[in-house]
Amino acid sequence: MLRITDTRTGHLVEIPAAPRRLLRSCVHLPALGAGTDDGTGIGPLHLRVPLIGDVLARTAELNGLQVVTVLTTPELTPDRARALDRVMAVLGIHPPAVIGPHRPEAALGGPADVHVTADGTDPGDTGGGALIEVGRVTTAPPAEGAPDPGAPDPSDTADPLAVRLLLLGRPYGTPVTVTGAALAEARRTLRDWRRSVADWAQEPSRPIPADLLRRSHAALAEDLDVTAVLTLLADVAERPDVPPGAKFETFAHLDRVLGLDLARDVGHQRPTGP
Repeated sequence: MLRITDTRTGHLVEIPAAPRRLLRSCVHLPALGAGTDDGTGIGPLHLRVPLIGDVLARTAELNGLQVVTVLTTPELTPDRARALDRVMAVLGIHPPAVIGPHRPEAALGGPADVHVTADGTDPGDTGGGALIEVGRVTTAPPAEGAPDPGAPDPSDTADPLAVRLLLLGRPYGTPVTVTGAALAEARRTLRDWRRSVADWAQEPSRPIPADLLRRSHAALAEDLDVTAVLTLLADVAERPDVPPGAKFETFAHLDRVLGLDLARDVGHQRPTGP
């Protein structure tokens, strides 16, 4: 069972209503262009809203649901649609079924079960369904000559999935400030976890401990508590009582929702040094 806090009421609601096994999700992007100066009109908030929609879909699929996701945004020119596609791909966001400004019911096959939108914006007539409001994203001014910390860079050195980890590191309704220091810490965490996962993969496989599986699935199913899952992984990485093979299976399993490519270094020689 997957439950989400409906922003309208503040109450947890089950989505989709039992016994249906198809989740219809509509992600509403704010108008592109406002407050951006990178030529694409895509800002950090335009990344976080579909990211939460992506985590919702991944969590639903982990719970055995089928998912259809559509994304709507006003004033979407062909150039901006292509730019949005590229940026979502860089951040590991699964592409929605439809991107466009029109009403989503036809693409969804019926009314949406849940609407994902930015905090403080009006998604229009949603026609029912639970409402998830995603917290704002701000960026700290970069140091002179430094890259904008809010702009994902597809180069390997920048590791754009560090942006994904940073945005997932706070509850989805909580505002996030993107800073160079926070991104550097996210990059270090990804580097350390990937190195560890590659090491654990060389040990005999072991099943995921039942308590870890139960706790992680319960956190995700209860209002997408990804923060709790990240904390659990950090704890598991340091626990001597969990065999390396079980650590590998735990990280690989939960990465189905996190989308951080934690097994990327498995089978590849890792660089030496710090």
